[in-house]
This record gives sequence, C-alpha cells and structure tokens, in this order.
Amino acid sequence: MLDNSSYSFVLVGVGGQGTLLASNILTEVGLAAGFDAKKSEVHGMAQRGGSVLSHVRWDRERVHSPLVGVGEADVLLSFEKMEAIRFAELVRKGGTAVVNDMAVVPITVSSGKGIYPGDEHLPRLFGELGAKLLMVPGEKLALESGTIKAANVVLLGAVSRLLPLEEALWWQCLSQRIPAKFLDINQKAFALGRAAAAETVAG
Repeated sequence: MLDNSSYSFVLVGVGGQGTLLASNILTEVGLAAGFDAKKSEVHGMAQRGGSVLSHVRWDRERVHSPLVGVGEADVLLSFEKMEAIRFAELVRKGGTAVVNDMAVVPITVSSGKGIYPGDEHLPRLFGELGAKLLMVPGEKLALESGTIKAANVVLLGAVSRLLPLEEALWWQCLSQRIPAKFLDINQKAFALGRAAAAETVAG
C-alpha cells in the first residue's frame, strides 16, 4: 500500500469507458481526504473509441501542476491493455499499473495491418520498469454487479486498495456522482474491485 504525502495518477483508456468520470471521482476523493488535488485531461478523439488521457495529482500542501511526467506516476490506471502499453513509461519504479483485462482492437489490427500485443507483454514491460502489475477483470466483475457500465467503478475499487484511505470516503464521493437508482449496483462493483485487488496483492 502507498502511504505518501503526495500522489500522482495517470488514467488512460478509450472513449466511452468512463475514464473521465473516474478521474473526476479520484480528484474529489483527494479533496475529501484533505489533499490539494488537480486534474488535467487530454482527448485524442472526441468520438467513442478515441484515446483519453487524464492526469490527477494530490498533495498535502499544494499541487502546482496536475501534469505527471515520465517515471512519476504512483498509479497508472488503464481501462484497456493496449493503452497500458502505450503509456507504461509514465509509471515510476515501485509504482503500480492497474490494468483492465480487456482489449479494444483498433482498426489497424482488425483490418490486418497491425498486431495486437499478447498478454505476455504486460508483465514483462512493467517488470522491466520496476513497477507492479495488477490485472483486474473489470467487465466480468461489472457484469456480476449488474451492468457492464460499472467497469470503471470496479477499477476505482481496485485502486482504492492501494491507498491508505477509508473505504467510506471513496463511497461518499462515488455516491454523489451516481444516480440513486444505480447506487446498489455500483456499490457492489466497487466492493468486487477492492476484493479482486486484495486477492491479487495477497497472491
């Protein structure tokens, strides 16, 4: 578990996966925990399927810039495996990559002009960087909770296990963003993500 006076996060994914909602919630959790917190977003494409990148920083004093440089991220949260590979260099030595175990196959691959990297690339890549790798079956656990749309909440649940904050604080921020009729589903999704992370870290 990380226990720092400051934290740097990078969230990456593709449009439609809830990456930006997750970064908003992560920023709000930091503020609720007493940190100064700032975020920055970059959209590769506005349409569904385009790359999305968000930087979030927490600091007990002041965050001067939300941007996270190469080798600075305590946590790289990737909503898709290829995006984890693309942005791997941002995670610091000793940091953790939390990666959703799913693939969004780009057109270059589906048209036969490219190859999607095999799963063996991830542990090798993050091992070379001296970072931990935490794979999370986001869609599978989201379906168990009641809807595949809760995969981003599953992944936030996994990230929450890495930080020394009470679970109730996370849920307080999540519940302010989620419509009342979906609270039960998302609470289960969050709990499943936390449990999956705990099992992986213990193993």
